[in-house]
Amino acid sequence: MIITFTANPSLDRTATVDGQVTRGGVNRLGQASAEPGGKGVNVARAISLAGAEVITVLPADDYDPILEGLDKLGVPYRNVPIGQPVRSNLTLVESDGTTSKFNEPGPRLDDELLVTLRNTVLGTARSDGGMAQWAALSGSLPPGAPANSYVHLVNLLHQQGVRVAVDTSDAPLQALAAAWPSGAPDLIKPNSEELGQLCGADGDELEAQAAAGNWSPVLDAARSLLARGVKAVLVTLGASGALLVTDEGAWHAIPPAITVASTVGAGDSSLAGYLLADREGLGPDERLRRAVAYGSAAASLPGSQLPTPEQAHPDEVVVTQLA
Repeated sequence: MIITFTANPSLDRTATVDGQVTRGGVNRLGQASAEPGGKGVNVARAISLAGAEVITVLPADDYDPILEGLDKLGVPYRNVPIGQPVRSNLTLVESDGTTSKFNEPGPRLDDELLVTLRNTVLGTARSDGGMAQWAALSGSLPPGAPANSYVHLVNLLHQQGVRVAVDTSDAPLQALAAAWPSGAPDLIKPNSEELGQLCGADGDELEAQAAAGNWSPVLDAARSLLARGVKAVLVTLGASGALLVTDEGAWHAIPPAITVASTVGAGDSSLAGYLLADREGLGPDERLRRAVAYGSAAASLPGSQLPTPEQAHPDEVVVTQLA
């Protein structure tokens, strides 16, 4: 089983805009949708679409629309009631695929609720007499939550023998890294900006170098995280592909040519693809191949749709070993 945890979930509203957004003017929306979101929820949705066993943990009241959405999608969950509605986020997708996100901060949770959430994650990881293979901790933290919340969860999950993947940014990411090598996750999935935050580098320059075919700066930055205790680093770089570095070596992958419809959930789908491939016992190069295939498939879909295995095409992803 794989579990995911979204500390700050959202009801994601996505709308298309004909042409480009006109700032200060009237913009007419096209297709619109509302779906359960948040990074961990997206990972769980993609895993569920593949028919794999997954449970997502999130703070939400029993009759919150986000849970109604998960019920309709058939995604198993364990929720912790919080007495407040889950936040709503808005994504505008222009005709050329440009995606603009407007995210609410989310409800503030008190210490008691945060402890209940943590215990629910730990209990879910060992439910039904078994132990989860992976726990994916994804996204931002709710307002007021300690920045080191993920640090404690990683340590506690490791004590239970669960491997942990983390995908976050800003203060929670910095707090996580400050605790390394103790509490370093088994997998971290930064984009170029987040990798720059971890290594004191310019994320835009890292991505530009990769786009130009020079993977050395990204590779060096990722290897520095291994030296600090992380077991595997999956760097997602949009159209430039992705890089995977483990103690077994390093690989980069180039995605197939696609028409970008929306980037919502692409990084989350990449993480889902990686975890699904690991669940099947595939090697690091094939885990990377599946991750990039899933991320590319998500980017080719409109709104906040997430890919099925049939929509991902790992055979079209070119993987090259770097070292």
